[in-house]
Amino acid sequence: MKLKICGMNNQENTLSISELQPDFLGFIFWKDSIRFCEEIIENIPDDILKVGIFVDADYNDIVDKVIAHKLNLVQLHGNESPDFCTEIRKTNIKVIKSIKIDNELNFNELNYNKDCVDYFIFDTKGELPGGNGTTFEWEILNDYNEDIPFFLSGGISLNDWPKLEKFLQSKAAKNCFAIDINSQFEEEPGIKNKQKIKEFQEKLNQMR
Repeated sequence: MKLKICGMNNQENTLSISELQPDFLGFIFWKDSIRFCEEIIENIPDDILKVGIFVDADYNDIVDKVIAHKLNLVQLHGNESPDFCTEIRKTNIKVIKSIKIDNELNFNELNYNKDCVDYFIFDTKGELPGGNGTTFEWEILNDYNEDIPFFLSGGISLNDWPKLEKFLQSKAAKNCFAIDINSQFEEEPGIKNKQKIKEFQEKLNQMR
């Protein structure tokens, strides 16, 4: 089980969190986000994969950001079509497609497949494209039968650990590739609490 820490936008804090060696660090390039990343983050160890988060961005803008920030993956949080995702993948970068979860979602109606995305990220449907800070009922993932691995997201906190541990041992988590954390581990938007993340990471590592 891998760990992704999203919403990084401060050089000093990012390098501090990098010392924990998470599997992924996420940087939001949607200008309306309170965690919008304006600066180029440097000196991150090569074994930590950098994820750029975009919302209905222009193709050329995404490619420019991939090059400028040396991104390893692109996470698409808007209404990007399967064809658009396919075009991004043609640049030899992996694509994570966000799927907003509510009680009415029918996984059988997803139009994305292995030809256009490498991973899904399941997040709680809300007013914002992502980062709404609330969890959804993970039991709904019992209905997910695709073989595309997914990141589990949506307001996950240390307090959720007992529930999360139970979920990760369930059949619904068989394709769960990584846990995505963000707002519940912050001191302020974009600034992460290293001790809280370390505690969560240690619990997660015990399940690897």
